[in-house]
Amino acid sequence: MLLITAAEFAAALGECKREALHLEVQDTYETPEESEPFARFLAGEPDDYAWMADWAALIRETTGRGVAVRRARVVTVPHVDYQRWTLEVSRVNIAAGEEVRYLPRHLVSPDDLTADDWWLLDDRAAFTLFEPDGRWAGLAVTGDWQIVDRCRAVWNIVWQRAVPHAEYAVAGQR
Repeated sequence: MLLITAAEFAAALGECKREALHLEVQDTYETPEESEPFARFLAGEPDDYAWMADWAALIRETTGRGVAVRRARVVTVPHVDYQRWTLEVSRVNIAAGEEVRYLPRHLVSPDDLTADDWWLLDDRAAFTLFEPDGRWAGLAVTGDWQIVDRCRAVWNIVWQRAVPHAEYAVAGQR
C-alpha cells in the first residue's frame, strides 16, 4: 500500500475516469478540522459552510468530468449528534455533485461490511487513516485486486440497501 496525503488524494480524484465511491462506517469522526462547525451545529448556530468550499470545488470539478462521486454512510439509529450533523452538512456535498445515501446499521450484517472507511477510485482501494488525535492522516492506497473486489462487493451490498439522502432526511431517521 502507498500512503498519500490530502493533496495527493485531490490529484487521485483528478485521475478518476469512472467513479469515486466512499464508504463511511463510523458513527462519529472527531477531527479537529470539523470541531468548530460541529460545535456551532450543537449550539444551534448557523453555518455558512465556507470551510467546505475547497471540497465542494473539488467535487464539482470531478463530477463535471463525468465521474460519479458517491458516499454511503452506515449509521446507528438513533443517530448520535455527529450523524445528525452530517444530514445537514451533506446538503453541501450533494449541491457539489455527490450522491449521498444512508444505511441504518441494523439493516446490514456486520459480515457484509468492512471495519474501515475507504474510497474506491476506479480500480484502486484507498483506506482512510487517522492520527491518534482524530486528524485525517491520509489514505493507504492499493490496486490489489482481491482487496478492491472485496470493497466493491461491500459497496454493492450497502449502496443497494441504502436510502438516498433526501428520502432518509425526510423519513425522520433522526
